[in-house]
Amino acid sequence: MAELITKILLSIISVASFVFIILSNRSQSEITKKQKTMILKIFVSSLIMLILEFFNAESFNRLNYYFSSPIGRWIRFALYLTCYLIIGGDILKKAIKGINNRQVFDENFLMAVATLGAMSLAIYQNGEYLEAIAVMLFYQIGELFQSYAVGKSRRSISQLMDIRPDYANILIDGKMEQVSPDEVEIGSIIEVRPGEKVPIDGVVVGGISNINTSALTGESLPKEIKSGEEILSGSINLTGLLKIKTTKDFSDSTVAKILDLVENASSRKSKSEHFISRFAAIYTPVVCYLALALAVLPPLFKIFIIGQSGEWGVWLYRALTFLVISCPCALVVSIPLSFFAGLGGASKEGILIKGSNYLEALSNAGSVVFDKTGTLTKGVFQVNEIHHNKLDKDKIIEYAAHAEMASLHPVSKSLKAAYGKDIDSERVTDIKELSGNGVIAKVDGKSIAVGNEKLMNLLGLESIKCHSLGTVIHMAVDGGYAGHILISDIIKPSASASVVALKNTNIDKVVMLTGDGKEIAESVANSIGIKETYAELLPQGKVEKVEELLKSMPRKSKLVFVGDGINDAPVLSRADIGIAMGGIGSDAAIEAADVVLLDDDPLKIAKAIKISKKCLNIVYQNIFFSIGIKVLCLILGALGIASMWAAIFADVGVMILAVLNAIRAMFVSDL
Repeated sequence: MAELITKILLSIISVASFVFIILSNRSQSEITKKQKTMILKIFVSSLIMLILEFFNAESFNRLNYYFSSPIGRWIRFALYLTCYLIIGGDILKKAIKGINNRQVFDENFLMAVATLGAMSLAIYQNGEYLEAIAVMLFYQIGELFQSYAVGKSRRSISQLMDIRPDYANILIDGKMEQVSPDEVEIGSIIEVRPGEKVPIDGVVVGGISNINTSALTGESLPKEIKSGEEILSGSINLTGLLKIKTTKDFSDSTVAKILDLVENASSRKSKSEHFISRFAAIYTPVVCYLALALAVLPPLFKIFIIGQSGEWGVWLYRALTFLVISCPCALVVSIPLSFFAGLGGASKEGILIKGSNYLEALSNAGSVVFDKTGTLTKGVFQVNEIHHNKLDKDKIIEYAAHAEMASLHPVSKSLKAAYGKDIDSERVTDIKELSGNGVIAKVDGKSIAVGNEKLMNLLGLESIKCHSLGTVIHMAVDGGYAGHILISDIIKPSASASVVALKNTNIDKVVMLTGDGKEIAESVANSIGIKETYAELLPQGKVEKVEELLKSMPRKSKLVFVGDGINDAPVLSRADIGIAMGGIGSDAAIEAADVVLLDDDPLKIAKAIKISKKCLNIVYQNIFFSIGIKVLCLILGALGIASMWAAIFADVGVMILAVLNAIRAMFVSDL
């Protein structure tokens, strides 16, 4: 029965590998050259074994007679050895290389020792080489499957992140030329034709078009863009010709930072991955010594204690079976693959996680703390009113815009937008920014102070309270109170839904921190369902509040802070996990964060946590399943119940199931 099953399996493998070779040569296949070579080896070795097995059958009496002769046995051995070297030669080379590099105990060493031992037993006993070669054959099939699965997940991420621009169209001496993106200087005018990738961040100065931002944000619907609007590198121009004035170097642009995040994410390993590495380093030599003990101690016990035959061949066979079973392939392969797949699935949704350690930490998120401006609100401020002004309204805006010329804060941008003209930097001197309070500068020789009520108090001025809800910017000119500007922000449409989604993922606490006044903060918090709010906080105050929250949390629970501005960088670094809004967020915030949301959608935070939990569940499933089956088979192998066949099917089977389970982490769109 075993021989019949073997022949059927070898026939299937031969036909399947032959079909793979034909199809991969006729079409553009995802199979690599190395994988094609291995498929060819599998085909040749399985075909040789199949032929030899049929020739060994009783129906071929004459051949069977010749193979049974002394010379025939050596010819038969040479044929099987050739077959073994074809399929297992690279494993033997890796094992020898590992020994030379003093890294002896790995899966290659285990497979080499076990199969060579089985070949030696076959020579000594009955000449049945099929088992040893089949063990190596099925192991290589498992390795091929694992290689293909890892490659496919890597290709999926590579295709997803295929946003690296090949060139930029720039006007040189009156002629449009293609140059490398890193040669384009800030302020250059570049052209992006339909179908081309936007190479560098900038502002559209000519043309109207639809752009595809799916590789950046996960949003499948095209977005219309026109003159005056910011455009991110990595977007694909779909319809019209666009002229773009670059605002960053290529090395600082969105596409370069995304590629850097993705390429370096795998270098930050999770605790689970470190555990597997340590486990394999201890586990492998232990099972090697146990196998040696299994081969030597029972025969010695039987000879010297019981006085019976040692049955060295039986116990050596069991020890070799024990070695084959012990290969920790499923663990070593599937755990890193699970995290890699999880990182890729998150990237596909516009969530860039900087390492598997942060992906693992997200699964333990217990509290989520939000900044307000630009995080829960759009950060698109608009000047609505100017109250109690002693100067002309246009003059108030003009002075405020010039004083705020160096600031990147959304409020500053709204003041400059309300002014609507180019800022003349030569009119401005002595700019002094007071963090969390405002700015003092000289404009046309006049002392201008623009900021909150605290700034007015610092200057010894009495400000007039505004009764309308919004951000109030007080202003003083030459030491006298000149009025205040009312600026309002818009709450993001998904802000309320994101709070509900977080509570549905078992987040214990949702908090909002802001530097705005208490009334505005409570109004925003109430409208989106946040019950705990802390207002009028300076950057250091936010850090202190986060430290208070950290002390009150359970030991294993993690605190997530979500922010976007440059003043959020300290608290993003202090939190267990910092999440930055990547679309409008500052470079400092993105650099300090552990996770970046490319489309600024707070609803993605709950999705990131769900992705993390799914990934960790898969990791734990693979750990318990792989170790459980491995221990059971080791016991059965040591007792002589499990044969070499059962060993290899257990090893390869568990590895394939674990890899298939790991790939599930990539599919996150339904979360």
